[in-house]
Amino acid sequence: MKTFGIILASGTGSRYGNDTPKQFIKIAGKTILEHTIEIFEKSKKIDEIIIVITPSYRNITEEILNKNNYKKVSKLLNGGATRKESSFIGISSIDENCDNDINVVIHDCARPFLTQNIISECVNALSKYFAVDVAIPSADTIIEVNEENIINNIPNRASLKRGQTPQCFKLPIIKKAHELAKNDNNFTDDCGLIIKYNLGKVYVVNGDTENIKITYPSDIYMADRLFQIRSTIYPHKQNLNNLKNSVIVIFGGTSGIGLCTAKLAKQYGAKVYTTSSSVGCDITKYSDVQKFLENVYKETKQIDLVINSAGILRMGKLSERSIDDIQQDINVNYTGAINVVKASIQYLKETKGSIQLYASSSYTRGRALYSTYSSTKAGIVNLAQATAEELSFDKIRVNVINPERCATPMRFKAFGKEPKNSLLNPEKVAEASLKTYLSDITGQVIDVKREN
Repeated sequence: MKTFGIILASGTGSRYGNDTPKQFIKIAGKTILEHTIEIFEKSKKIDEIIIVITPSYRNITEEILNKNNYKKVSKLLNGGATRKESSFIGISSIDENCDNDINVVIHDCARPFLTQNIISECVNALSKYFAVDVAIPSADTIIEVNEENIINNIPNRASLKRGQTPQCFKLPIIKKAHELAKNDNNFTDDCGLIIKYNLGKVYVVNGDTENIKITYPSDIYMADRLFQIRSTIYPHKQNLNNLKNSVIVIFGGTSGIGLCTAKLAKQYGAKVYTTSSSVGCDITKYSDVQKFLENVYKETKQIDLVINSAGILRMGKLSERSIDDIQQDINVNYTGAINVVKASIQYLKETKGSIQLYASSSYTRGRALYSTYSSTKAGIVNLAQATAEELSFDKIRVNVINPERCATPMRFKAFGKEPKNSLLNPEKVAEASLKTYLSDITGQVIDVKREN
């Protein structure tokens, strides 16, 4: 049994309304195409990947493939003028004997949230059925209208589902369907051909509401939010023993989360250099940041990870705080982060290293009495997402660690004594930070929460 994944990435993005086809738009530091390929690359059910692209974007796609060194991508094909033609090109490229031991999984590149579970269920279903579709129940009432836009019929919603991809087939049946449809331009999708030509039953696997198709510009915003939501669990499986001999620089590393991270990294053999304003390095001064990094590099000849956990948290209504006080919040919490990111780039290019910044749960919605703190943390998330995209070709990863309320000296100074079990242990945040560094994640907000 062998399963081919065919990724259809040959759309021009006419509905997206951008000069660049949507498959090459970046979300969370990677193109939509990269996100989709990675899903198939990681699937235990997929043996080979065939990508069908817009011919004029072949060079860009080849650059993406070279950069990522995917193991399963076996063919890069120029697509046709229509989805039907591109699908046929992908199917026809499979040289295997046309028997029922060959599975074909056809997926729209513009759905970068496909789950491994859906792929597995689809391939498993092909052991019983020759064709498998993916769909979710319709939450809306569907109406049927005539040419004058008058309602003809309101079908029973209970029997209606919204189709997604992938669509999966035994190779012989989908080849036969496309051969029968060579001169048929009334095409909706591949499963539709199976039904139209009465070639067999099409079984439906339950899809996922998050398996959205990126079609319009507003979908990019939704996709970004979904990536943030999906990043609530940091990469637990990373082995901290792999920190050995890494060179880690931590700004804000003399107390709180930064100090915990430094201690944990040292336990696993990393070389850690910490600094803060309390020992003479003011991150609001670019020259201070530059000098500290330069001194570390002179000693080690490498820097692998730069963390900025420095920050201040002060309360007060905007109308009642002095402009100097407000400016200090911005300088420490936001401008300081920019200084750290910018000064780190030249060193991290050499090691293909990582930058980590820190947000707060208040970044998603501003909090009264903490307006400058909340807004600077929202700025940190945007900064990380933007720079992750800018630095992706240098293979520098940029992420944001976003802990919930954490038992740190800064929190104690701002809120006083709180029930111990209501706060996150900073050691857990340190672990999340270091495991994120060891992963290939970039452009993400890594939420760290207390275990229930």
